[in-house]
Amino acid sequence: MLFLLIGGSVCYWWWQAQRDHSQDAPILAAAAHYHVEPALVKAVVWRESRFNPLCRGRAGEIGLMQIIPKAAAKDWTDAEHLVSLSESHLFDPNTNTLAGAWYLQKLLKRYAATDNPLPYALADYNAGRSNVLKWEHGAAATNSLAFIEQIGFPGTRRYVKSVMQRYEHYRSIFPAKK
Repeated sequence: MLFLLIGGSVCYWWWQAQRDHSQDAPILAAAAHYHVEPALVKAVVWRESRFNPLCRGRAGEIGLMQIIPKAAAKDWTDAEHLVSLSESHLFDPNTNTLAGAWYLQKLLKRYAATDNPLPYALADYNAGRSNVLKWEHGAAATNSLAFIEQIGFPGTRRYVKSVMQRYEHYRSIFPAKK
């Protein structure tokens, strides 16, 4: 019985490690293309889809970074002067991470005047700009710690904290230092 438990644990650990690195190539390419830290893109992919390129969200989000076709994908194709995409293209890890990295870069720039644009950008990614505008009053307008406490949706607050925590984890190991 102990042998089965150990064997099962080893198999699960191996499967987790394989899944965790399954999308490294498209993540690295998209991050380099849009000058976003690969660890951040990977942390968002981890939280949004757990590295499953076929993932679909309840609100119509698609793929690794849970891109909304009529919002972020359209904004990306317009900004990059690309032919509009069908929804099926967003299941492609390369296309999806390019659109997602572009969107993250856009959001990080939007909140550049804050002490740390990351929580603002992540809240915007998760809950939308209109909600961020509701939460960034007083000290929370520029102080990221105050902003996190002002986030009015518990799910979004957990989202921001979990992506930031995973981002810190990946920063030291992704991409692998040579």
